[in-house]
Amino acid sequence: MTEFTISLAGIPICVRAIFARTERFCSDYLSDETPCVCFSVTEEDLRCEQIHADRTAREEGQTPRIWDAEYLEQLALYRKIAEDFLERGVLLFHGSAIAVDGEVYLFTAHSGVGKSTHARLWRQAFGDRAFMVNDDKPLLRITESGILVCGTPWDGKHHLSRNTMLPLRAVGVITRGTENRVEELSLAEAYSLLLQQSYQSDNAERMKRVLQYVHRITTGVPVRRVICNRDQEAAFVSYEGLRA
Repeated sequence: MTEFTISLAGIPICVRAIFARTERFCSDYLSDETPCVCFSVTEEDLRCEQIHADRTAREEGQTPRIWDAEYLEQLALYRKIAEDFLERGVLLFHGSAIAVDGEVYLFTAHSGVGKSTHARLWRQAFGDRAFMVNDDKPLLRITESGILVCGTPWDGKHHLSRNTMLPLRAVGVITRGTENRVEELSLAEAYSLLLQQSYQSDNAERMKRVLQYVHRITTGVPVRRVICNRDQEAAFVSYEGLRA
């Protein structure tokens, strides 16, 4: 057992982990602040994560695989954090978050559509003006003054993230196409698409908070469909379309 403190979305938390690798995984977020909550991962949590992974693989038409216990611990830990953070105004979201000139553009889509690829085109297009906040599962801190996008260690297979919190400028729902353009979405359609990519709680009261947070996002920043190919032009077209 190893114990350490990290800070996510500005919230210091204590972690009691089974494996030392989990502390190394979180090394960029270690903190000496006094934690406000503590999370422990158990062997039963690991078994539950493996069951969940098997179910997800079957639903996606893939063959289930046995994951190593250290990776399962990381999944279990983030699930516990996501549940607790719903009570603290923070939502776990599935997407690629890239900052340009100090503002974050959040790209989301179903797995395999190419949100990470589109974010890479932005990094190539904007150079030093751009960096990844999180390439897979950022945290969104919902405040009275706006929405902050927060880096986390759970940052996708390419491990692209930064320990920072920056304001959300817009959300782009990625769709593959032959021509590059940005389209408006109705509030209802935007809400439905963002809800699909938000953390889903089995607790009814916490799920109400998820619905409230998604509503705040869809009414607080532009949410638009980004139809794009893999050409460099796609980055410039989507940037102008999301900023407008």
